Amino acid sequence: MASGKGAEAKARLVDVCVGGQGPLQAAARMGRLDVVKCMVKELGFDINVGSSETGVTALHAAALDGKLDTVRYLLDNGADPNKIDVPGEVPLHCAAKYGILSTSSEGHDEVAKLLLSRGVIVDRAYSYGTPLHIAAFYGKTNVMKVLLEHHADCGAMPIEIAAGRGRRKHVEMLFPFTSPIQTVSKWTVDGIIDHAKAKHSKHSKPKVEQHDKSTKEKVKLDGDKAVGRKDYLAASKLYGEAIDLDPADATLYSDRSFCLLRIGEATKALSYASSCIKMRPEWLKGYYRKGASIMSLK
Repeated sequence: MASGKGAEAKARLVDVCVGGQGPLQAAARMGRLDVVKCMVKELGFDINVGSSETGVTALHAAALDGKLDTVRYLLDNGADPNKIDVPGEVPLHCAAKYGILSTSSEGHDEVAKLLLSRGVIVDRAYSYGTPLHIAAFYGKTNVMKVLLEHHADCGAMPIEIAAGRGRRKHVEMLFPFTSPIQTVSKWTVDGIIDHAKAKHSKHSKPKVEQHDKSTKEKVKLDGDKAVGRKDYLAASKLYGEAIDLDPADATLYSDRSFCLLRIGEATKALSYASSCIKMRPEWLKGYYRKGASIMSLK
């Protein structure tokens, strides 16, 4: 099939999908530029087609593992830098996190620069946030610098994520670009970090008696079973009961947000997602729930 003989052979090759990626995406992710060129020029692969499972394009895949030469080739040959995959990511989101094949962050900042030079929106958001949120979560210092140089909007979340994960240098980097957060009494680098530590300590202390804890776990399990039956109304009520027993468990707020959204209560779902984020700003699931709620309200 590598010789490209016959439309049928090519069709079979195009349809191959392993681990959510097709052959073009796999070659791009490994930085096999020779193979990518062969597939595009000789076999006629559509450079902008996403994989059948995830919608990931070759450009997403190359950006994820910092393959700068491959990214440049794809862009020069018509790859769309603003094309989204199934979750809603553009390639710049991929450049803001580590790929499985990456051994370091080398290349990701240059990939981000190149993508931004081709007209990518720096604050493009999806359910997990903007590229800056993703870079803050994964600790991608150089990518964060690139995004800030291109006037990425910090908002409040990136600095909260960095502080919550104990990354002082990232808090220092984000501090000049971030507007004061009302809940942080002392608006300094140390004050933000102390606030994050206090919040973590507050929510990590046992809030319930052992009896209540075991009851909460049983109620949550009943809620999980209700979700399995797709009885989201019952599940929402059960998660609410569990929250009453342990109001500091962020996962319960995430779970109830999911159920509320399923039964058409998007405003309430957004409220519970926001509470989840306040409790665990480093946990991406809360941002996912919030994004889904916002999209439902539009």
